[in-house]
Amino acid sequence: MKINGNELRIGMLIEHNGKLWTACKLQHVKPGKGGAYVQAELKEIKTGAKLNERFRSDESLERIRLDEEDCQLLFKDGDLYTFMNMSTFDQLQIHRDIIGESACFLQDNMVVKISMYEGKIIGVVLPDTIVMEVVEADAVVKGQTAASSYKPAVLENGVRILVPPHIESGTKIVVNTSDVSYVERAK
Repeated sequence: MKINGNELRIGMLIEHNGKLWTACKLQHVKPGKGGAYVQAELKEIKTGAKLNERFRSDESLERIRLDEEDCQLLFKDGDLYTFMNMSTFDQLQIHRDIIGESACFLQDNMVVKISMYEGKIIGVVLPDTIVMEVVEADAVVKGQTAASSYKPAVLENGVRILVPPHIESGTKIVVNTSDVSYVERAK
């Protein structure tokens, strides 16, 4: 299936230079001169090698279709995560390296999408947002409340994030898992 360069998303599998790559990080750039492009960090499926590549918005890419299964996290044992397929009830063990940086956001009983290509597990896609508790937040600095400002905070999983000044320790917030950013206060 062909897609344009600007349609590339994190987690997509593409064929590029005769190899299979998954998109790890993306940055959409619109320079003052010239056309827009996507700066992509790609990871090769077989070797794990990384590549930085630019794709123009009018450039055509070959997207590879993946088998995706909804799976629930059962437990973690060291660097191995055990998931249960929600339709077949089979158990899958996945190493932390395959999950990547988003492994720190996995929570007990969380339902994720596991991507497979020709029977091999390629990646795990977490929900777009999750609720986390702030365990540590800096005090508000006087005078910063007039403009929109953010202060550092630490989430229950140890990840540092920037939050608005009104967020205090013990507050539950909604976090965007793709870019680790504050979305809103949890209801």
